Amino acid sequence: MDAVRLVVIGALVQQQNQNLLRLQQAVDRRRRERRRRDRVVWVRQWILRRPEHGLYHKLMVELRNEDPRAFHHFMRMPPAMFDEVVQRLTPPPPRLTKQDTNYRPSLEPGLKVAIILRHLASGNTYRNMQYAWRVPHNTISVVAREVVKAIIEEYTDELLFCPTTEQGWRDLADKWYQRWNFPHTVGAIDGKHVACKAPPNSGSEFYNCKGFYSVILFAMVDADFKFTYVDVSGNGSSSDVQIYNESDLPRGLDQNRIHAFPQPDPLPNDN
Repeated sequence: MDAVRLVVIGALVQQQNQNLLRLQQAVDRRRRERRRRDRVVWVRQWILRRPEHGLYHKLMVELRNEDPRAFHHFMRMPPAMFDEVVQRLTPPPPRLTKQDTNYRPSLEPGLKVAIILRHLASGNTYRNMQYAWRVPHNTISVVAREVVKAIIEEYTDELLFCPTTEQGWRDLADKWYQRWNFPHTVGAIDGKHVACKAPPNSGSEFYNCKGFYSVILFAMVDADFKFTYVDVSGNGSSSDVQIYNESDLPRGLDQNRIHAFPQPDPLPNDN
């Protein structure tokens, strides 16, 4: 009897679980149908008035024509440079151009670049920026990835330059000596906290001493403040020494693995 009873109880439990599953599926289906019925507006009216009142189509045009200096302050670059950036980020095949749909036209590449450059310059959140630019915050979050990826693809080889010959390293050292009076110097290193949201299940790993969550941008620059080395793998709670030791830079120096790095020689005016 005990075995029969267990079989019956197991069958009843299984049937109950199936009933609960079907009930949950029915509830989810009704919720989806209700959301579809409730969404009667695909684009809000204040977003549709972007060409008449948005920053890109109004303020930036006024600044470009009337006050280029204010345009420079707003975008952190003169109008000619902004136009060059937009042109270089939109070559064939287009990286920032999307196809228009029956519901809404796509965003212009120049508008995407302007929004993200302003975000990088000011640090404003997407939710705060959406009203002035008249672009929804969730759209800005997608645009940010597109624009940053396009900038990296277009400018990395040009702006992130590391010497590959011994003479190239010596040229860096000569410029440091001539401009800043530091002999035998090929770079200055420092780190910067870049604010972020705490990754899931990370605890306090990314919480820094300044009171917010961040990742560490660790970089080396030449005498003209141009990047020659970048590492963004550190978390906000790490110390300066920990960030440096966990990067590739000390291992490359200690194990002589930096390509064409000059061998030691005397300091200027010394033997």
